[in-house]
Amino acid sequence: MKKGKVYLVGAGPGDEGLITVKGLAAIQKADVILYDRLINPNLLESAPSQCELIFCGKLPKQHLLKQEIINDILIDKAMKGYNVVRLKGGDPGVFGRVGEEAEALAEHEIPFEIVPGISSGIAVPLYAGIPVTHREYGISFALVSAHDKSKEGKPDIDWNGLVASVDTIAIYMGVSNISYIADNLILHGKPKETPVILIQWGTYGRQKTLQGTIGDIAEKVKEKGIQNPAITLVGDIVSLRDKLKWFENKPLYGRQILLARTGTARSPLAEQLKEQGADVIEIPKWTKKDVPLNVNILNQLFTYKRILFTSPESANEFIDLLINRNIDIRNVRAELYCLSKKSLKVLKERGLTGRLAAEMNFFGPLLIVGNRSLNVKKIPYIEQVGKYDILQTSETILDDSFIPAVRQMLTETSLDTIIFPSSSSVDAFMEYGGYYGIEPAALIKKLTIVCMGKSSGQQINEYGYTPDSVLSEPNAFELMKALIQEKVLESIK
Repeated sequence: MKKGKVYLVGAGPGDEGLITVKGLAAIQKADVILYDRLINPNLLESAPSQCELIFCGKLPKQHLLKQEIINDILIDKAMKGYNVVRLKGGDPGVFGRVGEEAEALAEHEIPFEIVPGISSGIAVPLYAGIPVTHREYGISFALVSAHDKSKEGKPDIDWNGLVASVDTIAIYMGVSNISYIADNLILHGKPKETPVILIQWGTYGRQKTLQGTIGDIAEKVKEKGIQNPAITLVGDIVSLRDKLKWFENKPLYGRQILLARTGTARSPLAEQLKEQGADVIEIPKWTKKDVPLNVNILNQLFTYKRILFTSPESANEFIDLLINRNIDIRNVRAELYCLSKKSLKVLKERGLTGRLAAEMNFFGPLLIVGNRSLNVKKIPYIEQVGKYDILQTSETILDDSFIPAVRQMLTETSLDTIIFPSSSSVDAFMEYGGYYGIEPAALIKKLTIVCMGKSSGQQINEYGYTPDSVLSEPNAFELMKALIQEKVLESIK
């Protein structure tokens, strides 16, 4: 059997937009992906649906998979002919053990490529408004690991050389050893007044910063409870932050939002929220599964007077089905209806027109097109529509390959808001949220509940909760206004 190939890919520091074009291309053609704890799970959605996802789950002093086991898996999967991606945070060549993995592959004559990533030591300070070099503040910088392989885990560094020759120091994962680091910098000549900043969860919406000096930073870390993952930046260049910080000025910076999800496609709403500075976790994660087509319905397709699409995906899949079977859409005599404006938008993009279900007439046979195991009784207006048939274009099932990564991410965030875009998203969250290590009923009591439209507001009422905000115009613009206004009110309090 022909050997596969391994791509050792840097995913960047957290913001999913910071992966390289080449790194994303490797993910898109992967058969197997081994990924670490700090990888943004959203990157994995670019992988093919059949791709095997393996969580390596590295935590400080606690490895779900030891490095030797990871090496063995890389070798085994490549020997079976698979395209394998080893997805690592930041740049794989900067404290990412890429050398050890590449050596193991080379010993077995397995072809590999190393795809550089954006290093956390450079990107994270920039998201805090600090370049690591500046002609007036520092023309040299060093990247330093705060841990080594010694029993105590203290960094064995040429402190004299570091202090004497480097203007700016970026220290990786230095929280637990911050006292030791600060003491040695002072002992070897760094002034106590030298500015220091710790940046936790850099490039995410939950990014936090803590500023101080070498002389007091250890005590401040203890008081504030800052933990890894964090980058510590030392040097006069830190003073530029007040003038240059930009990420924290975004209107939704600091908001940690759970977006209830019902479709397999990436959510444009989530992208818009992240663009405004929010952290967004989308659950549940779904994948599509083919279902046997009802040929009888296809044969009598032209007899229906009304066709109702229950989701944007079902509209797209129905049109693709007609094209693949050489059925001319122009011969479909039915009036087209949709449960949502998103579905109407899909029809328009495909050159068709339709109306919302609320405008449906009640004459003639109806075909309901859906891509999930439909609970037809929950479809609005169903009691009035008369006789109907159902055509299921696909089945949407929970994608359990994402569960380990999302569970980990949920334990490391402090959610403040949950958004329900539709009534079905309420049901999906309540039914499947537990798979991610949360208790939906308990969590929802702690969060601000935002419903995008009356139907989702009514559905959350059915579960015994009162939404904090129900948008009369369920669109992204109105949602942004509501979230920003709420943030302003919180800051006043």
